[in-house]
Amino acid sequence: MALTLNAGTRLLVVAPHPDDESIATGELIQQVRLAGGEVQILLLTNGDNNPWPQRWVERRVRIGLDERRRWGERRRTEVGEALVRLGVDAQALRPQGWPDMGITTRLREALDDSLAILLDRLDDFSPTVVALPALGDRHPDHSAAHVLTRLAVARWGRQAPEMLSYLVHGHEVGTGGKVKLDSSVGLHATKMAALACHRSQMALSGKRMRRLADRAERYQWTPGSSATLDSAVLPWQPSPLLQGWLHLSLVDGQGIRQWSWREAPLARDGQGRHVLHGLDPTMEGPRFVKLHMNVPSPWIFDRWGWCELHVG
Repeated sequence: MALTLNAGTRLLVVAPHPDDESIATGELIQQVRLAGGEVQILLLTNGDNNPWPQRWVERRVRIGLDERRRWGERRRTEVGEALVRLGVDAQALRPQGWPDMGITTRLREALDDSLAILLDRLDDFSPTVVALPALGDRHPDHSAAHVLTRLAVARWGRQAPEMLSYLVHGHEVGTGGKVKLDSSVGLHATKMAALACHRSQMALSGKRMRRLADRAERYQWTPGSSATLDSAVLPWQPSPLLQGWLHLSLVDGQGIRQWSWREAPLARDGQGRHVLHGLDPTMEGPRFVKLHMNVPSPWIFDRWGWCELHVG
């Protein structure tokens, strides 16, 4: 599918962390600027909860609050340098300072405040295109950022912008609705130069980050809303051994509801699948559900993630 860019294009990039803007949208940003359009970057966190690169670069073991804050400021400075490389003034950066590795918690505990911030950015910039993390991205900050952005756009009340989902962590799923940007040697070289500005990350993970950024930029067309429904099939079949620790979160235009797995309004259908009941059939807009365990883990990626509820 084709993406039309011109002088009227206003691109808002929702980036959970510093470096996401370069890895996922470095060439898109350049193409918008070359077409005469405007770009803003909504940076949700400063990427301060990033201990292993910080230990490596600073040759330290203990990282306290002051060290984390300083590391986040360093990473935010690097974003500004990367944007200049991409042809965007550093003033286009809109940092929010949300907790790194904490966007899911913020969604669950401060949903209305989080949506209000996103709505202010939509009102202020009036984007025609929004690039947002993919729902299926395995990093919990990325998938939660997708949910929040979709809910904010649905609540905005103006003409919905074109929404392009980008994937950083994980593998592409689904078919159809794909957008692949036309590239060039020059655009790609500038993108990689922008990535190199993220020196704090390149020091330890340069090979992995270059591999991520070296992929062709592909996006998934993303709808602004979903069909109404009154029940939904969940994609998971969790082991009975885990069910005592599992929780289910449902978020939509009415807010967020949370249950333990055993208390959730679930039933089995004729195929043995878990179906969530009790949903308001009159409510329009996207609905998302997440399966999770409230158990600390050193593994940063989601085991189950978020999914969007559809009819059937």
